[in-house]
Amino acid sequence: MNNFSSLASRIFDEAVSLYLHEGGVDAQPRNPYPERTIEHDLFRKNWIDHAQWGLEDIIRDPEIAAEEALRIKRRIDRSNQERTDLVELIDSFFLQQFADIKPLPEATINTESPAWAIDRLSILKLKIYYMGQAAEQASDPVLKDKCLGKLATLKEQDRDLCRAIDELLADISAGRKYMKVYKQMKMYNDPQLNPMLKGQSI
Repeated sequence: MNNFSSLASRIFDEAVSLYLHEGGVDAQPRNPYPERTIEHDLFRKNWIDHAQWGLEDIIRDPEIAAEEALRIKRRIDRSNQERTDLVELIDSFFLQQFADIKPLPEATINTESPAWAIDRLSILKLKIYYMGQAAEQASDPVLKDKCLGKLATLKEQDRDLCRAIDELLADISAGRKYMKVYKQMKMYNDPQLNPMLKGQSI
């Protein structure tokens, strides 16, 4: 568990690079890692985030047709569900890793599970890449400086988040913190809870 953020960062950077060369919102990932490994799940996580990033861009086109916007919105909903499922799968990995750890009497719980922090790291890697591209391509000096300032902040956030992830995992490993995973409570995807999916009016 030492320096887990370094492993995640390396795999996220690999996924970004491969997506840019071979990916797209309709492309299937060519995952270089064996299935049922944490590396495979991390790579897939960033690929899903990247594809959804593209879909979010498409749906913001002011000229997009209403039918196409609805189709993209449905895809984003499915992507969000897949993303959430994968975060829970990554948390299952951590639960297994820490299964034999007995929390200290004074142990506390974190505001988020390790996998949700890693979810933020994956998206942060995309922000860093695209803000870097924006800074590089900006011809307006004012816009370039603005992008460079934001890029510096994003990189600082990356360092802070990586440190926080590693500290959280170290604390759980030492029993100073403990983790819980609250499974999805989403109502809008549940046909038993969303009245629209039951054919009812709201």
